[in-house]
Amino acid sequence: MLCLAMPNQELNVIILPSGELQLDWSDSTGKINKSTQALQKEIFYHYQHHPENWLLILGFCDSQVILSPSLGFWRTVIESCTKTIIQTPDLEQIRHQIQIQRDELYPEEFLEKAPLSIGSEYLNEDLITLVWNQVEKSFKHGIKKYEGTVEAFIHEFSPTTHLIGRVFFHLVENKKSDDPFAFLATYSTGLNQKGESKHMPLKYALQEYGEDQEKLLELLTTVYTAAKQSQMITEIIDSGEIFYPLAWSAQEAFTFLQEVPVYEDAGILCRIPNWWKGKNASLGVNINIGGKTPSHVGLGALLDFEPELMVGDTKITEEEARQLLNQSEGLAFIKNKWVTVDREKLEETLAAYQQAQSLIADEGLTLSEALRLQLNPLKLTSGPDSTAEISITHGDWLKQVFDQLRQPSTITKIKISCSFKAKLRKYQQFGLNWLGFLNQIQMGACLADDMGLGKTVQLLAFLVSQKEANKNHTNPNKASLLVLPASLIANWSSEIDRFAPDLEYHIAHASGDRSKEQAGKKSSEIDTYDLVITTYGLVKKTDWIKDYSWKLVVLDEAQAIKNPGSQQTKAVKLLKANHRIAMTGTPIENRLGDLWSLFDFLNPGLLGNAKEFGQMVKRLKENPEGYTRLRQVIQPFILRRMKTNRAIISDLPEKVEMKTWASLSKKQLVLYSQILKEIKDTVQKTEGIQRKGIILSALTKFKQLCNHPDQYLGTGDFNPKHSGKFERLREICETIYEKRERVLVFTQFKEMTEPLAAFLADIFQQQGLVLHGSTPVKKRKILIDQFQAKTYTPFLVLSLKAGGVGLNLTEANHVIHFDRWWNPAVENQATDRAFRIGQKKNVVVHKFITKGTIEEKIDHMLEEKMELSETVIADSNQGWMTELSNKELLEAFSLKL
Repeated sequence: MLCLAMPNQELNVIILPSGELQLDWSDSTGKINKSTQALQKEIFYHYQHHPENWLLILGFCDSQVILSPSLGFWRTVIESCTKTIIQTPDLEQIRHQIQIQRDELYPEEFLEKAPLSIGSEYLNEDLITLVWNQVEKSFKHGIKKYEGTVEAFIHEFSPTTHLIGRVFFHLVENKKSDDPFAFLATYSTGLNQKGESKHMPLKYALQEYGEDQEKLLELLTTVYTAAKQSQMITEIIDSGEIFYPLAWSAQEAFTFLQEVPVYEDAGILCRIPNWWKGKNASLGVNINIGGKTPSHVGLGALLDFEPELMVGDTKITEEEARQLLNQSEGLAFIKNKWVTVDREKLEETLAAYQQAQSLIADEGLTLSEALRLQLNPLKLTSGPDSTAEISITHGDWLKQVFDQLRQPSTITKIKISCSFKAKLRKYQQFGLNWLGFLNQIQMGACLADDMGLGKTVQLLAFLVSQKEANKNHTNPNKASLLVLPASLIANWSSEIDRFAPDLEYHIAHASGDRSKEQAGKKSSEIDTYDLVITTYGLVKKTDWIKDYSWKLVVLDEAQAIKNPGSQQTKAVKLLKANHRIAMTGTPIENRLGDLWSLFDFLNPGLLGNAKEFGQMVKRLKENPEGYTRLRQVIQPFILRRMKTNRAIISDLPEKVEMKTWASLSKKQLVLYSQILKEIKDTVQKTEGIQRKGIILSALTKFKQLCNHPDQYLGTGDFNPKHSGKFERLREICETIYEKRERVLVFTQFKEMTEPLAAFLADIFQQQGLVLHGSTPVKKRKILIDQFQAKTYTPFLVLSLKAGGVGLNLTEANHVIHFDRWWNPAVENQATDRAFRIGQKKNVVVHKFITKGTIEEKIDHMLEEKMELSETVIADSNQGWMTELSNKELLEAFSLKL
């Protein structure tokens, strides 16, 4: 990590899977001003060198300094805690014995306001409470050691902050008097036996201090500070009214309420009516959308809607609202509520109401327009500077739809035929139901489950259910299209063969294991398939793929279309389809630009055009409330379950093992064929020990070649494009990095450890660790401690024998077996470096297999023949291979694509 930021870098907060907050730098879209640069550097310095203080620095800093969305969010969270600290009465006496009042802190209020940032999927009420506890602990620890006053201690973090003094201001409604409000100043007289602050009306201070003007002036210090900026306070001091209860008019109360921030900055705690703090104090427009079921579904569906003028949760008429305009500015009493009368704001609110009414008389409102309006309600006003308060609520039909999307367990269950060979877990069945429901209402879906939760099997279950439903009626557009990176073709074909063998599929790619791609296809021929599989690169090159009207288009690793300006993305978005699904294990919502591009594919127009969305993003730094609206719009269309979810953990094994399939590159194909030809020519001519030696030598060559051609040849720079395994490793580790998780990568070849480490360092944008047989024993402990430490070390590459025994590496929750030892006991022993006592996360184990090669054949043997597995466990040197007949041996070595 950088110690100092460049002028165009901003500091971000990343939430790690463990729930820890990590600070990191990233490039900013614009230049960072000097005040922001200075504050960022100060925060990061303390994060590195005085970690117990960085939260206090953030909590007490100037809230007017603009920070990155993630750092700004945590400043708001921590400010709620530090503000409670400085507003604690008699803090100078209490000092480190302070107990923060939890009833004044509401963690759930912050969750909806959180920006979309790295690790936001791990944000919950428990984490916010944990951070508050850390802030309280840091404050107590610091003030306990500090010899000066509490205020002096706080001034080291924030020189302009004033502690709450002993004087308090109270404003209450006074319904028994002609004057509607009453004001009273009180003062703290110390602590009672329970350690609570005692209060008396300020007039008793005149008796207590009598002629001691110096003590009285000391008591009123905060009041005189406030008077410097308040004419009202100056007048009641000069008249002596400050010491007595006062009856106030609505106009006097309004002036007081407007000046509350001035009083609090001066150190006066104000007790005021709750309605002033919320929306109850002003007039707003609410638009209730989707009360009735529309005639058809989809984003183009016309919805009924009703604009309403509201004071809090009370509806008023337009005539009543216009009566407010006739009153002088201040507070007005209507429908048993006090309302702020601001003429300009009232006029803007009424104009927005009339504009909403005009929509009813015109064309109405589509679902897409309604959701865009929810994202930016100010579209109903004259512009972004409008002060009108506009809210959107969902009527009965729309609320039911979105409730079902947010809670897949409430959607009608989809039954699938016995031709589907997998048994879905409970949450996977919910995912299937969710996909079916979105298909039914003709809206695009993003299946974004965490790695290891089975996105592929859920999608295959959906395709099988669609095929079953298709039997009941003729559909000319029978085929669906799956678009993916070329490195995933082998994985998908294997999973289809395993779980959905009745699906007729065609691989539209030169590396396809069913056919070579043809120059063109007729619609009638495409209709014979349930699924066509192709790559992102081929979409823009293949006319028949672009011309066909697909029943469904699915994007796997959908982050491939994150750049809206690329030719690849444009070609994908032009595909014709009745329904669209995107799959990604990467939390694409972490980057707002990527998010727009994804939704422009799934539900075009939902987030507006690129320019409109860009303008909205720029406003988010100044108005974080926009994140709440954005989250509300996109959440129904994203299903993201995490392995950390309590509901998911109970349905998961603690160790999720999966086979990860890779294809051979062109270079690997050529070399594999050469080795195979050499073996055919020699193995039949030799016998005994010589034959065994040739077989074991060939086996090692095949293993090396499947890893990377340069390992087999002993030369080269290990270009990732020359190895199918390297490309698969990239895709998996990019997702791991996005989530700031950690991974162990095992290989049985020492010479592969450094090339793998260099490759991974590029993906994780920092160095990891390497441990093999030549690593000194003393250094091994240092490496293990470094990997297990809180500082993020993303990966550790280990040779299987050196790293397979006696190590405790529980910070990792991913284990990758880059090449197979073909001895289950040895592999399991290595896996258990992460999966052991002390591991609090679910571990995902990826076992790499190169499709069509000796690796796939042996994996199949191990799975199908238990007696062979027993033999292998007893023989870790693959000696059993030498006992195969020439025919069996050549069959095992043969290349099948």
